[in-house]
Amino acid sequence: MRILAALILAGTLAVLGGSVTAATSTPGLALTLEVHGAIDPASRDFILRGLEQARARNAAVAILKLDTPGGLDSSMRDIIQAILASPVPVIGYVAPEGARAASAGVYILYACHLAAMAPATNLGAATPVRIGGLPLSSPPPRDPAKEPTAPKPGDPSTDPSTTAPMPTDAMERKLINDARAYIRSLAQLRGRNAEWAEQAVIEASSLSARDALQQGVIDLVAADIPDLLRQADGRQVAVAGGNSTLATQGLTVESLKPDWRTRLLGMIAHPMTAYILLLVGVYGLVFELAHPGMAAPGVLGGICLLLALFAFQVMPVNAAGLALLLLGLAFMIAEAFAPSFGALGLGGITAFVAGSLLLWDETSPGYQIPLALILGFALASAGLLIGLATLLVRQRRRPVVSGAEEMLGAVGAVMADDPGRVWIHGESWLARADRPLRPGERVRVASRAGLTLFVQPLNSDTGEPPS
Repeated sequence: MRILAALILAGTLAVLGGSVTAATSTPGLALTLEVHGAIDPASRDFILRGLEQARARNAAVAILKLDTPGGLDSSMRDIIQAILASPVPVIGYVAPEGARAASAGVYILYACHLAAMAPATNLGAATPVRIGGLPLSSPPPRDPAKEPTAPKPGDPSTDPSTTAPMPTDAMERKLINDARAYIRSLAQLRGRNAEWAEQAVIEASSLSARDALQQGVIDLVAADIPDLLRQADGRQVAVAGGNSTLATQGLTVESLKPDWRTRLLGMIAHPMTAYILLLVGVYGLVFELAHPGMAAPGVLGGICLLLALFAFQVMPVNAAGLALLLLGLAFMIAEAFAPSFGALGLGGITAFVAGSLLLWDETSPGYQIPLALILGFALASAGLLIGLATLLVRQRRRPVVSGAEEMLGAVGAVMADDPGRVWIHGESWLARADRPLRPGERVRVASRAGLTLFVQPLNSDTGEPPS
C-alpha cells in the first residue's frame, strides 16, 4: 500500500509540474487555424480551442484561414462571438487560391478584426437556407398588368435594399431580416461595406478578391501568409479591451490544422450522418423497450442517440463526451452482473473510447489525455470482459452440483426398514419404480416430481439398469 501511495503521489506531482511547464507563453507567434469544409460543431470546437490557445500562448495574432461553403448558423454565431471577445487580433484569410468563403464564411470574415483574401478566391452567397439545404421559396410570379409605374428620380423606393424581392413566407422573412441586421452590424463594427453585405444576404451576391478589395468588403489581398503579415504590420484594429496596433513583422508562423479527432467529429456532425444516427438511436431504444432483455438494440441506440445530440448541438462536446464515458462504464459494469453475450461489454468499450475522444482536448496546455492511455484502458476493459465471459462459459459447461437438476442420475440405496424409501446424498426420499424394490437394492434416479423420486433398479454386476 505504501508503494502504491508513493506512485500515485509521484504521478500527481508529475502532472502538476507538466501543467506549469506547458503553460508558458510563446512570444512573437502567429497562430494559423486552418478551416476547410463546412462550419459545424466540430469546426466550431476547433476554432474556439484555437483562439483560446492563442490567448494562453500570448500570440501576437491569430490567422483564421478559411475555405468553406458555409454551415450551421448556431456554430457560426458561436465562432463570431469568440472572435469579438478575443483579446488577440484575428485575421480572416480566404486561402489558398481557388478557395471560397460562402454563406457562414462571409459572416465570419466580416467579424474578423482584419479581412483578407488570396488571389483567385471569392466570397458571398450569404442567404440563409433551411436545415437540409432547402432553398427559400421564390416570390410569386410577376403579373405585368399589376406592375407599378416607373419610379421618379430621387424616389426612395429606388434603393436596391428596398426593391429587392422578399420572400412571402413569415418565417423566411424573419430569417432574411435577422441575417441582414446581423451582417450589417458586423460591417458597421469593422467599418466595411454594409450595403454589399446586405446584397449578399438578399440577392446571394458574390465577389472576387479584387472586387471585394475595391468595394471595401475586405482590407487587403495577400498572396500568402508572409505577404499577409507584411501588409498587416502597423494597422490598427479594435479588439476586446481597446485598440491594438498590429506588429506582425518577423513573427513565427505556426499552423494548427484540424486533427483526426476534429475530422472524425466533422464526419459525425454531417447532417446526413447526424440524421442517420438519430434514427438508429430512436429505433434502437424503441426496439429495446418492445423486446426487453435483448441489450444490443438498447446499447446501440443509446450510443447513436448521444452522438446525434452532439451533432445537432443539443449537447456540447464535453457534455456529450462525459455522457458517453459514463454510459460506457455503466454498460461494462452491467455486463458483469447481467451477461448479454458481450453486447453490453462491447457497447460499453465503444462508448468509453468515443466519450474519451470527445473529452480529449489536445490543445489545452497541461491537460492532454494521451491516446495510448485511452486505448490502454479500453484494452484492459476488453481483457477483463473476455476473461469474465470465459469464466462464465466454463461455469456453464460444468456439471450441476446443486438444485433439482443435480438429483437426476444420482445413485442411492433402498432403505432396509422401508422399501418405499431410498437413501440418496444423506437424505431419505420417497421412491417409485416399475417393480417392487428390495431392501438395500441400488437404484438410480430417473426423474423427480416434488419430493418423490422415480428410480430404476441397477444391475448388481454392471451397475446399469436391467435391459
